[in-house]
Amino acid sequence: MSYFCPQANNMNNCINSSSEHNFYIVAFSMSSVRQLGLFFSLLIIYLLAFLGNLTIIILICLVPKLHTPMYFFLCNLAIVDITSITTCVPKFLSITLTQDHRISFAGCVTQLFFFILCADGEIFILTSMAYDRYVAICKPLQYYIIMRKNVYIVMAASTWIVSTLNSLSQAILTSILEFCNSYNINNFFCDLNSVIVLSVTDLTSRNIVMFFEAVFISLVQFLLTIISYTYIFSAISKIRTSAGRMKAFSSCTSHLIIVVLFYGPLLFLYLKPESEDTKEQDKLLSVLYLVGVPLLNPLVYSLRNKEVWGAIVTFIK
Repeated sequence: MSYFCPQANNMNNCINSSSEHNFYIVAFSMSSVRQLGLFFSLLIIYLLAFLGNLTIIILICLVPKLHTPMYFFLCNLAIVDITSITTCVPKFLSITLTQDHRISFAGCVTQLFFFILCADGEIFILTSMAYDRYVAICKPLQYYIIMRKNVYIVMAASTWIVSTLNSLSQAILTSILEFCNSYNINNFFCDLNSVIVLSVTDLTSRNIVMFFEAVFISLVQFLLTIISYTYIFSAISKIRTSAGRMKAFSSCTSHLIIVVLFYGPLLFLYLKPESEDTKEQDKLLSVLYLVGVPLLNPLVYSLRNKEVWGAIVTFIK
């Protein structure tokens, strides 16, 4: 249960009744014409991203040729992308169209839970895909021994379990915070940092936990991905023929592009200095990142992958 007070100036006015109050998503300050343009742009991108990832999932499930570890992880990535955009974008589109910025406390915590689940899931899946490419290129003769079916299923299951436990713990901890001075969320969805900054609860211990969690989930997984590609590039450089090097490199370019698309904007948004002057631009970049990456992921794999195109042809026939 969370505590709210509509016009609280001190802790004594807090109300133990979250069901009677709402958070308010500030979203963007722009003219009606620009908001309408943003609405239709995001709606089109959302539908394309949803259909693109759904197509990837259907193809991988129904075409036996794609029943390999790489495409198994890609299927999981597509599920994460669909869940992520569906968690945040429809509510934001509703706010943009109706100008009703309210979101219930339960709805906000639920949105926060699924967003963290998907963010963590994407990080772990990208790391798993990097390891899969490492084994395929650096240990090709042992690939099907190392990447056995039970191994990659356990890797994916571990991803979902760890991500669910972390997102659940964050949602529960957020639900017991006290909110008294403000509940206007200066973002376009219920982002964890945007919500907890409103709390009057002492967050010292929680910030320490969040720091170590960020190190384990984000930094360690990113470093593991970098290490995997260091070994991959080293192995590729030792291939004597240029044709062999190109073939080996092309087998991991799709995943490498997705890694850059995911971590590039993420590092830019979270490592650059905070500034009130760029808050609106930061939010716009975030919403484009939120829908842009799920849109580009299936395009990268379909446009650069002959196996996917072959699966599409087989599926149509």
